[in-house]
Amino acid sequence: MQELSRLIVKGGVLSPGELKSICLTAESLGLDTISFGSRQDILLSGKVDPKDLETVDNLQVVPSHGEGSVNIVSSYVSAGIFSSTSWLTGEKYLYVLEQFRQNPQLKINITDPRQRLVPLFTGHLNFIASEHEDYWYLYVRLPDWEKTEVYPALIYSWDMAKIQTTIEGLLKEEPESVEMIFDLVNDAIDANNRTIDKPLQVPFYPFPYYEGMNRIGNDKYWLGLYWRNNKYDLAFLKAMCDLCSDCKIGKISITPWKSFIVKDIPNDTKLIWEKFLGKFGINVRHSMLELNWHLPVGNEEALKLKKYLVANFDQNDISTYGLTFGITELAKKAYYFTSIVIEKNEQPKALSDYKIRDTYNLLYAKNFDPNSREYITHVQDVDQVELPGLLMELSQLYFEQLGTERDEEKLTKKADTTVEAEVYQCQDCLTVYNETYGDQTQDITPHTSFTDLPDTYVCSLCEAPKSNFVRKLLKRHIEQD
Repeated sequence: MQELSRLIVKGGVLSPGELKSICLTAESLGLDTISFGSRQDILLSGKVDPKDLETVDNLQVVPSHGEGSVNIVSSYVSAGIFSSTSWLTGEKYLYVLEQFRQNPQLKINITDPRQRLVPLFTGHLNFIASEHEDYWYLYVRLPDWEKTEVYPALIYSWDMAKIQTTIEGLLKEEPESVEMIFDLVNDAIDANNRTIDKPLQVPFYPFPYYEGMNRIGNDKYWLGLYWRNNKYDLAFLKAMCDLCSDCKIGKISITPWKSFIVKDIPNDTKLIWEKFLGKFGINVRHSMLELNWHLPVGNEEALKLKKYLVANFDQNDISTYGLTFGITELAKKAYYFTSIVIEKNEQPKALSDYKIRDTYNLLYAKNFDPNSREYITHVQDVDQVELPGLLMELSQLYFEQLGTERDEEKLTKKADTTVEAEVYQCQDCLTVYNETYGDQTQDITPHTSFTDLPDTYVCSLCEAPKSNFVRKLLKRHIEQD
């Protein structure tokens, strides 16, 4: 695997000026191209001395693997062009990202559950937007944890960075549960938490097509660019940055799929952009067969396998719209975020002196939804020549179940009955106290009735007294015996 240096780009967002500075510095190091990483960062070939990049403000340079190679991932790239939570605008992302002024020790994801381009749960701290404006679910999976656990309160937008640094300060104590983290964080800082009144709902959307020139509303376009070798020519990128500046475009967004998106292209410059792309001979309409793959950084063997599989799909005229594929190695601990995973097995140590053919396992996400975080083994120990047929088989299975009820929906209809349940709502800020969840921000355990709350209980958000809450009826599902 080739040696790479990773440039941390907070949230995958940078200005045309910043990208051009990176390109100029890369040129001064004798490079012709740069690449993009799966955590919305920039990769340079070879080992780079951080002093060589001092001309780029606020830029962190780390090895591509190992200690320090983390980044804040965000779905800012999706804002305004794909499905989104109404209050989570592009400007809101930028305000939130601005809080994170220190380089994190943990991987952080800041995402909208209604988009499909950026993974929700691949970080150690996963902030996911709730329906309540400026409040986020937090899903925690510290480096030595096997499972992701939900933090027992919603996090206020302007507390996110403070909570991140506090949790990182607790790592030496090796907290064993999210409840322990919650208690320690509350002891350490004041946070404007809000009670969780219902569990996170992640709607299913097929993976979007993210390339080419696409309209936003009536007067703007967005452009997605993907190069199959993930080696973006510096001369092209510099010229593109200049064109962005001429068109008063302030931000460029890197995706987790080794591509990037330029938003807010004015309608009256569309022809200029099309001529520009034509001048450089840029292909902006790759097949979905190529766009939906996640590969290990700088792994030529994985890229070769992808090309082999894509060629087989193409020859057999197979559609993979809405699906995503990943290639990984069983020996390396991985947290997948694709619908289907091709997992390479280790060579048996007892046969290390012999050259034998590689074998693979195939896994797929439950309901082909990577956000389920549950993977099912389809086959094990198969040869490479068997993979195309098996992947086509899985693709067919996906399309057969697409549009049908998902497993959770079937279980809900079969085993649940809809009833009206009592909740209590603050008349000032509309915060809901739900007896099912209690209020862990004030040490109120689940299933504590409102009447049993102490008279000193106050609203967790605006601190209104208990007497300010009024009874409401909420429809919910209860499981039948």
